Amino acid sequence: MASTITIPRRIPLLLITDNVLLPGSSMRIPVRSLKNMNMVKSRLLGRNTLSSTIIGVVPKSNGSDEVDEDLSSIHPIGTAAVVVQITGTNWPRPAYTLLVTGLCRFRLESLLQETPYPVASVKQLDKLSEDDNEEVQANEELGSLAENFREHAAKLVDMLDTSIPVVAKLKKMLDSVPSQHLPDICSTIVKASFSEKIQVLDAIDLAERFKKALPLLMRQIEGLKLLKKARKEGKVEIVTRKEISRPLNVRGVFRKLDADLDDEDRDEDIDDNNDLEAKIKAANMPEQAHKSAIKELRRLKKMPPHMPEHAMIRNYLELMTELPWSRGTKDTLDIAQAKRDLDADHYGLEKLKKRVLEYLAVRQLKNSLKGPILCFVGPPGVGKTSVGRSLANTMGREFHRIALGGVCDQSDIRGHRRTYIGSMPGRIIQGLRTANTNNPVFLLDEIDKLTKSLHGDPAAALLEVLDPEQNHNFVDHYLNVPFDLSQVLFIATANNMANIPPALLDRMEVIQVPGYTLEEKVHIARRHLLPKQLKEHGLTNDQLQIPDDTLGIIISSYTREAGVRTLERRIAAICRAVAVRVLEARNNQGVETLKGGEKAKDKEELKDVSAIVHPPEIPIVIDELAAEDILGPVIFHQEMSERLSQPGVAVGLAWTSMGGEIMFVEATRMAGEGKITMTGQLGDVMKESASLALNWVRANSKKLQLDSKKDLLQNTDVHIHFPAGAVGKDGPSAGVTIATVLTSLFSERCVRSDTAMTGEITLRGLVLPVGGIKEKVLAAHRAGIMRVILPHRNRKDLYEIPDNIKREMTYIFVNTLEDVLNAAFEDGFPGIDKTAVISKL
Repeated sequence: MASTITIPRRIPLLLITDNVLLPGSSMRIPVRSLKNMNMVKSRLLGRNTLSSTIIGVVPKSNGSDEVDEDLSSIHPIGTAAVVVQITGTNWPRPAYTLLVTGLCRFRLESLLQETPYPVASVKQLDKLSEDDNEEVQANEELGSLAENFREHAAKLVDMLDTSIPVVAKLKKMLDSVPSQHLPDICSTIVKASFSEKIQVLDAIDLAERFKKALPLLMRQIEGLKLLKKARKEGKVEIVTRKEISRPLNVRGVFRKLDADLDDEDRDEDIDDNNDLEAKIKAANMPEQAHKSAIKELRRLKKMPPHMPEHAMIRNYLELMTELPWSRGTKDTLDIAQAKRDLDADHYGLEKLKKRVLEYLAVRQLKNSLKGPILCFVGPPGVGKTSVGRSLANTMGREFHRIALGGVCDQSDIRGHRRTYIGSMPGRIIQGLRTANTNNPVFLLDEIDKLTKSLHGDPAAALLEVLDPEQNHNFVDHYLNVPFDLSQVLFIATANNMANIPPALLDRMEVIQVPGYTLEEKVHIARRHLLPKQLKEHGLTNDQLQIPDDTLGIIISSYTREAGVRTLERRIAAICRAVAVRVLEARNNQGVETLKGGEKAKDKEELKDVSAIVHPPEIPIVIDELAAEDILGPVIFHQEMSERLSQPGVAVGLAWTSMGGEIMFVEATRMAGEGKITMTGQLGDVMKESASLALNWVRANSKKLQLDSKKDLLQNTDVHIHFPAGAVGKDGPSAGVTIATVLTSLFSERCVRSDTAMTGEITLRGLVLPVGGIKEKVLAAHRAGIMRVILPHRNRKDLYEIPDNIKREMTYIFVNTLEDVLNAAFEDGFPGIDKTAVISKL
């Protein structure tokens, strides 16, 4: 008795449209619909042996494989098949093609699930026995039908061109084809309609199957005879020959018979071109883009599919149809709600949030407002990127981030021309394709990190993108037609405005985002950072509590930054340490509980140990000692008094891309020839400021009552050092600090330890304004310095400083170096008029 092979009772279904897979034949099936894609990803991808997976291939006749939600139109009889091969790509979107080989028929009994892909309970209809000819040999009538059919099949193969390798192999192996597979295979080879193939599929009885397939075979033979006669008369046309004699899927059938057949390309799919044409009409493109798409579609229809340019044109047309030419989201322009959302997401940043609300207000009054180009400039970790994401959520728009750090090729912005192999659109067009709307919020992150290379300047390529007067006609090199970017809200972020090219900076509205004060950091840690870290570490407020006093100590002693990233890392370190303590406490409780359960079990008072209820966990409160035990010794100390305890030292204020910083300046003297030496990685501007300060002190030695020390001024070498020597420093704002240090050195008087200063000086002793006042003042406040000397013309810059900082600190505004010296030394400086105008806030 021959053994039979059975298929599983439950199999996933692959739905195909207007086509039929018959047992014994193979077919390439493109995966387009959502349900088919879900089935491939869930059941096929990632498996080592595809042949172990049996799927059900069921035909549909609804006319479109894109509409796959309705399962009522599927045929009740399908073909069980094994997946031989999966080909495809994941870029720019998943697209797969399955090579499947039919095994046997089955009948759908019931649908077990419909989503995310259909799974059905089936009943096998064909027997897959080791001796496939057993049934034919047992039935005399069936044997005669099979013999007649095999003769016609051999006649058909003899009429084909035997010079084709596939035909030659088919003729050679025709005798070995099992009789029960012969009508299915021949029905696949010959040209037949969808309904005719369905009739063959529905023919469960083998004799009925021979009767359904034989007319198709004979019709194909007659067609080949007509073709042969037309060739002799010279009246054949290419289209007629193609329609009459083209065998359908001869190669697919032969994959079942010979596993060594090479993979060949499919014939041109006319339906795909029709789909593309329908998508182009539905995309609602502008006139110029529509003309370009139609022109390329005509080229595609005339081009053989094996040409390399065929795939290139097809990818281009798919991009054109997927771009949101007229798709946009409607803004939710509720000013009051937007203000509440921004306040809830971010603490502080008043200037930035004010500008965003202004944009929303104008947008609500006039819907045609072009998207502004905002540029948030500030140190890392202050929330520039997160504000852009919050703005998109507030407006109800899609958000897309483009990281520009390290971009050195202008093609990343404008795209590659389609003449190159592997060309693709630029990041702007790709972002619009991803966002699927024409008015998203684009965040151009780290725009100051763009670099030039041999492939052009990407900053120059951004000029058209970020110009409100030009970006309504932005032309990507790959797209080669204008696209309207005027509705896109562009937000750029940068750490250092000096690194942005002037032409690019002129097109953006710069909004400074300075660092946070200690009080603001405490609020941010309490409202945002601590809940976030508790959630990420699996803790609750009942397990860990950090009082505001401890947060203040962590901020002042373990961080010295403008943003809050280091603070978040410190809080994360505390959460990790507490997580270890919580688990240790639970394990200890579990041991004690187990012991108690065993004791109770001995007394026969308790049968189930798991019924013991754990006592509630006691929250761990982090105080100063606990923070030091977890985070280690204090990193930043208040070292002002120690550093300024001798002459020749003063504190300056500096601005960096990481925020404001305090900067110590030291000077010493020795016998020599009046030379000046400067160390500490100084730039040319700072060296010039040092020479300027020394010459001013020498020129005003009489006024400063240093003329009695003339030898010190003339025959003395001076060495000026800026600590943190590995960090580069430059800029004119250290001029007043260097002049104060030199005066302190020569007069042998100490500078006040509670005072910091900044300002540029002239050769005549005037103090000029400098930039970055808010960042510098906040740096002084973080370092515990409550007295700051500033140029008088920088008084206006204190407007942005929080009121609580203004109340805690003393600001002295000066016009000349004499005013600086009077303010820098205790009780003024001898020899300088005490009545000089010194303005305090």
